[in-house]
Amino acid sequence: MALHTWLIFLTAVFGLALTPGPNGLLALSHGALYGHRKTLFTVSGGVLGFTLLMALSMLGIGTLLQASAQALTILKWLGGAYLIWLGIQLWRAPPLHLAMAEKAEARSGLKLFRQGLLSALSNPKVILFFGAFLPQFLDPRGDLWLQFAIMAATFAVVEGGVEYLLARMAHRVRPWLQRSGKGFNRCCGGLFALMGAALPMTR
Repeated sequence: MALHTWLIFLTAVFGLALTPGPNGLLALSHGALYGHRKTLFTVSGGVLGFTLLMALSMLGIGTLLQASAQALTILKWLGGAYLIWLGIQLWRAPPLHLAMAEKAEARSGLKLFRQGLLSALSNPKVILFFGAFLPQFLDPRGDLWLQFAIMAATFAVVEGGVEYLLARMAHRVRPWLQRSGKGFNRCCGGLFALMGAALPMTR
């Protein structure tokens, strides 16, 4: 993977990690309920789940590329359209409502890990998302699985870091999200739409 491609990917991943999603909100709530150290189990489970879904998406992409040399171009444009659609949906989404219980029963690290893992794996839209997102950065002339390893490692570090930061700052971030939820959704939705419009044209 070329350095400039990786830098674009890194920038996009940071934007995606900051976009509200089930695992980010789970890390936020667990951080408030159990503390940021224990929430590392939740974050680890979510990152593992995302990595597995990325591998499934990449397997399908690799199979398609073996069947057709033009498949990557088609995937890029279809993926861009899908990202624009996601951006519109997020723009229209209502503000976040993060009701938090005053007390929570103690949970083992294994239970928190499993909850984070299942939160990631139980969302079938994630496979579609990675199927739309990953082809934008692939070079069909290079080693696809080496590129995947680089992208997966980058995503895991950024996503895990952002979720842990959310857990650590839960009591500060949650009130801000509730006050500014609509504007935050529109900002993130606009980011998705811009990526969907720009990424298919990058080389």
